[in-house]
Amino acid sequence: MNLIVAVDENWAIGNKNELLVSIPADHKFFRQETTGKVVVLGRKTLETFPQGLPLKNRTNIILSSNPDYKVKDADIVHSVEELMEELKKYPDESIYIIGGESVYRQLLPYCDVAHVTKIDRAYEADAYFPNLDKDDQWEITAESDEQVYFDITYHFLKYERRK
Repeated sequence: MNLIVAVDENWAIGNKNELLVSIPADHKFFRQETTGKVVVLGRKTLETFPQGLPLKNRTNIILSSNPDYKVKDADIVHSVEELMEELKKYPDESIYIIGGESVYRQLLPYCDVAHVTKIDRAYEADAYFPNLDKDDQWEITAESDEQVYFDITYHFLKYERRK
């Protein structure tokens, strides 16, 4: 499985249920990677999307502990075990974990590839992604040239779990 995330220099991913910053090239990369694929996300992440609706042209699977939670055009699962059963229907390489913090933490052990947009700046934040640079199970296998959006510099990194 894959995951895709944008982090700041402290591995922060959000503040008050919002992204830290909006970078058009990062959104474009996200769309290119996930369109036509399966995305797995939590309820709070879904609620940050326009009108709180699932992403178009993708299979959306929402992980929520609330047994009454329903969303049009999305599959809802209530545990990691139920999610893993549901994901057996899809090829591993077409599955992308897209957040938020608790979903990333629960599913990181099942992922082998992490697409990380690393932003060279620290933001005020209350949600974080585990620091893969400090985890010897992960290594960077691809890195873009430095990208710039106004005064923000960032890189697209691909981390892979060491075999």
